[in-house]
Amino acid sequence: MTYAIIETGGKQLKVEAGRFYDIELLTAEPDEKVTIEAVLLVQHEGEVTIGQPLVAGATVEGTVMRHFRGRKVLVYKMKPKKKTRKKRGHRQEITRFLINSINLNGAVLAYQETATMVETPDTDNFPAEETAAES
Repeated sequence: MTYAIIETGGKQLKVEAGRFYDIELLTAEPDEKVTIEAVLLVQHEGEVTIGQPLVAGATVEGTVMRHFRGRKVLVYKMKPKKKTRKKRGHRQEITRFLINSINLNGAVLAYQETATMVETPDTDNFPAEETAAES
């Protein structure tokens, strides 16, 4: 299992190819490719490469799937016996980010296998067009 630890939005995140993660808002449009160069650690087949602070030549490539807003966080401040109350809400802007590949020195260590899944309707549940036309 190959994974990398990246830094984005002031947070560190363990990522694997083929999975999506919700990260802080990126300034990219949906379906746009983004390369993250702030890679702190890369693990590939038992071999660990640790950066000081970043791994030289390591990149993580991904695709922005969509932008949305997170859950509302309520902040309530109150001073007892003073009739002072403040209620504030906050919703964080989030980007859903799909990891396409993890690269080290130009070599692709892990990549997303694009399996095309085509959903076919179950013919047992739907009447055939020929039998409906004959009736």
